[in-house]
Amino acid sequence: MKKKVIIGVVIVLVIVIGIFAVYWENTHGNRRLIDNKYRFDRAVISLPNGSVVEGKVSSWMDYNDSDVVQVTIDGKTYLTSYVNVCLIND
Repeated sequence: MKKKVIIGVVIVLVIVIGIFAVYWENTHGNRRLIDNKYRFDRAVISLPNGSVVEGKVSSWMDYNDSDVVQVTIDGKTYLTSYVNVCLIND
């Protein structure tokens, strides 16, 4: 009997924490509670030839202990430094 009660309490706590995490993400904009990743809608990338790429970000990823960032815009993936990219959250 005690085992069922403990399992029930754990399930309820997991559900409450999940709801809180979703609420936090939806009300605090760019920052997620659990994984601390950022979301960006648009990016502007300066290329070595002087041209500029701007568009809707479909995905992006950075690398630990590095200034390298990978941004995908309109199906093309760009690997660059944070010096050359501006990530924008509308």
